[in-house]
Amino acid sequence: MRVFHSADFLLPEEQYYSTWPVIACDQFTSEKAYWERVAARVGECPSSLRLIYPEVYLSDHMDRRIEEINQEMQHVLAGGILRELNDCFVYVERTLMNGSIRRGLLGVIDLEAYSYQPDADTPVRATEKTVPERIPPRVRIREHALMELSHVLLFCDDPEDLILGPLCNQKDQLQKLYDLDLMENGGHIEGYLVSGQAAAETGRRIDAYESLRSARTAGAPVLYLVGDGNHSLATAKTCYETFRAEGAGPDVLSKARYAMVELGNIRDDSLVFEPIHRLVTGTKPEKLLDDIQNICGGNGYRVHWKTGNRQGEVLLNPSLGQLPVGILQNWLDEELKATEGSIDYIHGEDSLSALSQQENAIGFELPAIGKDAFFDAIERDGVLPRKTFSIGHAQEKRYYFEARRIR
Repeated sequence: MRVFHSADFLLPEEQYYSTWPVIACDQFTSEKAYWERVAARVGECPSSLRLIYPEVYLSDHMDRRIEEINQEMQHVLAGGILRELNDCFVYVERTLMNGSIRRGLLGVIDLEAYSYQPDADTPVRATEKTVPERIPPRVRIREHALMELSHVLLFCDDPEDLILGPLCNQKDQLQKLYDLDLMENGGHIEGYLVSGQAAAETGRRIDAYESLRSARTAGAPVLYLVGDGNHSLATAKTCYETFRAEGAGPDVLSKARYAMVELGNIRDDSLVFEPIHRLVTGTKPEKLLDDIQNICGGNGYRVHWKTGNRQGEVLLNPSLGQLPVGILQNWLDEELKATEGSIDYIHGEDSLSALSQQENAIGFELPAIGKDAFFDAIERDGVLPRKTFSIGHAQEKRYYFEARRIR
């Protein structure tokens, strides 16, 4: 049975395009000034801003904000602001600020096929560990909502480009839904309606991809991985399971069982996996290096280290994991339990080099994750350690455009 499907979506009327799309709610969580600029630009115009809960405000009058979101959803559904697109996908091309184009396909996944648990064997899995404490506040936002807006980015591993390639080649034959610049340096976005015969053909290509992926993989195959927005998807799963346990009717469950996502191909050149390096402070670098070599050493993965004016390499035993970041993080978690040392997660080699100059500090410079190994690593080792990789900059995260009724 197919996991990724077409659905009914809602789009704002064209006169509201300039103020409707805003960045994912989990970005700029320490920068209220960003969200204040967005609010000033939106003004009183219809916008997805009033249908989401920017996480920078999670500690501010939560009950009131949720009530206002639900009221605004009722208002925009009442008429004149949204139009409905039935039984379709939306093909999206996002031109990022560096000029690269990220291709995606908006659809829904069956939450029965998804789990965020570390030992999951479902067709759709998380890439990194989910923090359970982050789910309940999001459940409060979603549990009574009439609509969902999604910033979830889902990955397929499609080296033949079965799904997105034909849509890219045929986009001139599809109805263009929107074509505009996004606010706050978000780049440019275009969306195309994939319906009727085009949707049926896309569905067949999705079937072919899922079959090929399943045939390649021994055991329980991973068909899709959640690249961004996993806590939002985990929230949708939690709400669905709660509704089912409470005996909700078929009308509620038929909508709650699915969640909106944008599907991208992990092989796409625009998807750059930036490594996140490790800085360990408050410990003795020499002892740390001796311990890691004794416990994890082997003729395998090379990880560069820096401490003060010294640097070198440690070799990690590949039998301990598919990825060097996994071996290193798992060992550090155990090693530092008995010490006062702590880990920080550093973007950029220059920053790591500077911070490694501190007394009793050592930096581990991790390699980028190879795309060929990504799905295999999840299948073999389970979800990756926290802060394993970063996909682009904050401005490159998904903007909310489409919506979907969930009640």
